[in-house]
Amino acid sequence: MGEISVQNIAWLIIAIAFAALVIFLIVLLVKVSKVVEEANRTVKLVSSDVDVLLHQADGLMAKANVLLDDVNGKVATIDPLFVAVAELSESVTAVNKSSRDMVERFSRKSGTVGRSASTLVLAKTANKFMKKNKKKKVEDK
Repeated sequence: MGEISVQNIAWLIIAIAFAALVIFLIVLLVKVSKVVEEANRTVKLVSSDVDVLLHQADGLMAKANVLLDDVNGKVATIDPLFVAVAELSESVTAVNKSSRDMVERFSRKSGTVGRSASTLVLAKTANKFMKKNKKKKVEDK
C-alpha cells in the first residue's frame, strides 16, 4: 500500500477537479440566487410604482375629461357670440360700402352742383354789383 499508482493519482486529480467544480458551482449558484432575489425585489417595487402611476393617470384622465367637457360647454355658449360678431362684421362692411357708394355719388353730383352753385353765387354777386352801380349812377345824376 505504500505505493501510489498512476491510477490512484488520476483518481485523486479527478476528485480534486470535481471538488473545485462543485465549489465553483456553489459560488455561482449563490450569486445567481442573489441576482434573482434582487430582480424579484425590483419587479415588486416597479409593480407597486406602476400601480400608483396607473391610479394617478386614471385620476388625471378623469380631470382632463371634466375639463374638456367644461371647455366644450363654454365653447358652445360662446359660439352664438362668434356668429353674431360675424354677422355684425358683415353688416358693418355693408354700411361702409353703402357709405362709400353714397359719397362717390355725392362727389359726382356735387361737381355739377358745385359748378352750378358757383355760377349762382357769381350771378348774385354780379347782380349786386350792377345794382350798386345803377344806384350810384342815379345818385350822381
